[in-house]
Amino acid sequence: MMNNHHHQCGHEECAHNHHRHQEDEELEHSVYDEEMNDEESIEDDDTSKVVKATAPVKPSTLELKSELVSREPLPLQQRPIACIVVGMAGSGKTTLMQRINAYIYEKQHPSYIINLDPAVLDVPYGANIDIRDTVNYKEVMKQYNLGPNGGILTSLNLFATRFDQVIDLIDRKSRTGFDAGMLMTSSLSSSSEKKKNLEYVFIDTPGQIEIFTWSASGQIISEGLASSFPTCIIYVIDTSRNTNPITFMSNMLYACSILYKTRLPFLIVFNKIDVVRHEFVKEWMKDYEAFQDALSKDESYSSSLAHSMSLVLDEFYENIDTVGVSAMTGEGMDEFFKIINEKSKEYEETYYQDLLEQEKLKQTEKLKQQEEDMRRLEQDFKRFNTASKKAPTEDEQLQEFLQNLKMQK
Repeated sequence: MMNNHHHQCGHEECAHNHHRHQEDEELEHSVYDEEMNDEESIEDDDTSKVVKATAPVKPSTLELKSELVSREPLPLQQRPIACIVVGMAGSGKTTLMQRINAYIYEKQHPSYIINLDPAVLDVPYGANIDIRDTVNYKEVMKQYNLGPNGGILTSLNLFATRFDQVIDLIDRKSRTGFDAGMLMTSSLSSSSEKKKNLEYVFIDTPGQIEIFTWSASGQIISEGLASSFPTCIIYVIDTSRNTNPITFMSNMLYACSILYKTRLPFLIVFNKIDVVRHEFVKEWMKDYEAFQDALSKDESYSSSLAHSMSLVLDEFYENIDTVGVSAMTGEGMDEFFKIINEKSKEYEETYYQDLLEQEKLKQTEKLKQQEEDMRRLEQDFKRFNTASKKAPTEDEQLQEFLQNLKMQK
């Protein structure tokens, strides 16, 4: 039964990916020319084999940029929700992205999916933008003499230099919308041709979590998205590997560090609940005594540290949302998307307000600087006028002297 389900799901995803490719082909190729091969790269540039000549300076892209300058920002409620998916290697991020792709197609939620892992061999979902179309990961390692992790990090750095164009593409698609027929099967496409606004943007990050969360390029990408769209962090955890309370505590500490570094709305996703149910984890987060009982079975030196840290993390648990999902069966996906929509409101109430305050401070500083520049300009004009006054000639001096004599008489 499950095999039939996956077989059917695979057909739906293939159809969805085909429609998505047709609908987005012109938009994507304005920046990322997927058909450009290595022989078409710029031969004179040393980095031509590393960064493919995908022509971010094509006329269509330049026109897009000039068009964006004149456009007013969309209301916050009309912007798509950007979800950055992070997690430890093996937590099931890619499988979850495949499930998300199938779900948004089934529910007809117009979405954009971005792959930021340059080392992945195959992406089992339809990615609208793929870092592999822009950066050649193997050539990066070869040219810069790097290892696997260094190659991923450098590839991400190179891609981050063009991420403003990715944001421009998402912004454009947010305004133009999707054809309803592109989201439906052929049997339903004739029933509606209305445009549907872009609702979600999902970003799949590299498997090595620290490469994205603790790198400059990861910060650039996260802050770039958060400054333009409601953004949240989705932290994926392998439930089956967190039955040990020490391992669970380590994962929570890492999640806490990411939360306080990004300051973005945060959602913890306990994946693989078809293997191990996640109720015990939720109990540990809500009931301090239950977690202490689990720790009491471990007499290692690390258990005493976990006892102390569990008290510190109580506040973290109270303000964090969690959901259990199965990327294999699709269980929990309705609740997953429900919480994501709530994260959009949380973004508006917290992070977005901070952005507005920062913008006000920048405007205030800018006005002060303009006033200071005007004051200096006026002083320069006064000095110039004083210096430009001509000295009196000898005849003028003589005439002034005679005039003074007459006045004295």
